Amino acid sequence: MLLHAGYHPLIWISFGLSLTFLMAAMLPGWRLTLLEIGLGGALLISFPWLFFRQDLDGAMIDWALTLAISIYVGWSTSFFLLLRGYEPGAIHIGGHPWLFLPRGIWWLLATLLGVWGFDSAAFFAGRYFGRHRLAPRISPAKTWEGVLGGMVFSIAAGLLFTAIPLGVPWYLAILLGLLIGTAAVLGDLAESLIKRQTHVKDSGQIMPGHGGLLDRIDSLLFAVIVVYFFAQLVGK
Repeated sequence: MLLHAGYHPLIWISFGLSLTFLMAAMLPGWRLTLLEIGLGGALLISFPWLFFRQDLDGAMIDWALTLAISIYVGWSTSFFLLLRGYEPGAIHIGGHPWLFLPRGIWWLLATLLGVWGFDSAAFFAGRYFGRHRLAPRISPAKTWEGVLGGMVFSIAAGLLFTAIPLGVPWYLAILLGLLIGTAAVLGDLAESLIKRQTHVKDSGQIMPGHGGLLDRIDSLLFAVIVVYFFAQLVGK
């Protein structure tokens, strides 16, 4: 997508830094060290690259994009790993627990199904009831009616996957659903803005006919960060 628009970030540095973010999430004891190595190494390697570049036009933009790609994709994705957990939580029916799963899995289910449910409901609600555009300059098809329709499903996911198995108070579970829906909208608009700025329709060709990879995960990248910090705050 960026290459199509004429930008030339150092993809190999972006990939390496993204991998470092993921490793830091998987190795809590080494997290700070890995982040220091990754960020420090990316800075020390990427900036001197400007000194040897033949064409300096747009060099600083390409350098900034090199780091921005890592933060947007790699850093956001690492929150899926941070959100995982191993302490079991269970759904109780008739006073008896069943379906034991690590607590982090319930949070992940709330994130994934909350976003997917929001996106699907928002699409149909916007298609049949949409009248008021949400962000016409960025994504003309999105409407406030679609957002409200999507919120119903993201709230349902919050209640189903956190209030019942994890004991999160119902009002906080509803708040989580609202936050997931809001984050999903912001993530989708962010990716739409990137595509509009780069003058491309899809972010890639990995899944022809379904947009690029970012078109599939843009909402999740924002939502998972919100859910992670929400889980930390409620202590569940």
